[in-house]
Amino acid sequence: MTLLLNQQPRYLQLAQTLINEIRDGRYAVGAFLPTEFDLCEQFGASRHTVREAVRRLVQMGLVDRQAGVGTRVLAREAVSGYQQVMRQLNDLHQYTTDTELTLLGKDLVEVDDALAKVLRGSRGETWLHLEGVRRSGNEADPICVSDIYIHPAFRAIEVEGHPHTPIYALIEQQFGEQIAAVQQEIRATLVTAAQARLLNTQARSPALWICRRYLNRREEVVEAAISIHPSERFSYLETFQRDWRTT
Repeated sequence: MTLLLNQQPRYLQLAQTLINEIRDGRYAVGAFLPTEFDLCEQFGASRHTVREAVRRLVQMGLVDRQAGVGTRVLAREAVSGYQQVMRQLNDLHQYTTDTELTLLGKDLVEVDDALAKVLRGSRGETWLHLEGVRRSGNEADPICVSDIYIHPAFRAIEVEGHPHTPIYALIEQQFGEQIAAVQQEIRATLVTAAQARLLNTQARSPALWICRRYLNRREEVVEAAISIHPSERFSYLETFQRDWRTT
């Protein structure tokens, strides 16, 4: 009899090894991890696998990776909450892969003047509205609540059964639309009473309001996702590279 076991992806196995070695002091806080090339040799792994493993450590707040400098150890233990690292559209895809969206509601909404400003649509349009909570790993409490609005042309989208697939990717797969850019807006806000019940936190506690607008080649909003993140459960890291050609 052959027993088949579910096996973790290779990059997660490699990441866990590095986590253990950081925790055990092999790589001290402030020290650099081996180069990507060296890690490939040590683990007999591809560059893609090594990059995904290191990305995992970055998201946990254990290391910081800078092009041309290296990967420096920041802490021996993971930072509580979820840290999102954003450099390109693929990082949004990774964020969705690392977390899980649970849908709580689905309905059609008629756009009023206030919502039209957010969606950059027109009053009277009927958009698909999804409400959900997103969780990370084994965290008991959600990292955010989300209201997702989908353009009327794509409101027949099938979203059930895809908790780790980005909505924009489902739109691309099911309708052939292509997302060309994502605009992100961040504000400070307070958690409402209704949001507090879903997030298991205090009403009127500080939070981040993050709106992402997914644009097609005509710069039209295909999807808009508004998420409320309690301040203690989410951090956002973005690296700006210097363009040496202009200095």
